Amino acid sequence: MSVIAPGTKVPAFSLAREDGSKFTEADLIGQTTVLVFYPFAFSPVCTNQLQVYSEALPEITADGAVLYGVSTDASFSQSAFREHLGVPIEQLSDFEPKGAAAKSFGAYFEPAGMTNRAIVIVGPDGCVSWSHLADNPGDTPGVNLIIDALSAN
Repeated sequence: MSVIAPGTKVPAFSLAREDGSKFTEADLIGQTTVLVFYPFAFSPVCTNQLQVYSEALPEITADGAVLYGVSTDASFSQSAFREHLGVPIEQLSDFEPKGAAAKSFGAYFEPAGMTNRAIVIVGPDGCVSWSHLADNPGDTPGVNLIIDALSAN
């Protein structure tokens, strides 16, 4: 499976926000959105990834981009994870049906039944402007990839 390609209109999807409300493709319109797909809350690699991205958040959001973390963890686990780390990155749950949004973005790792490590940047028009899929779920995409991709758009 490959990650959704730049130039592709974002598919219909539904994720759960931490407060239980829905986050859909309509929420992407009018702003640049960075969706960071990661495997598991509280895992060492994901912990490091979100901490690094949080430190770079002022640079990532300087021109108005909004960054979200997406995993197949339940919303309450994601909230606890975010609070434990002390990071401001809003978390979106792809728990039920498990991985449905990640599958539609090409960011699901079927062999392990979890979200793969991927980044998808969506432009204000609802089309993908940049995407990246890690070689495997253990590889952390450097924050410079996001910053460079945002600068190029």
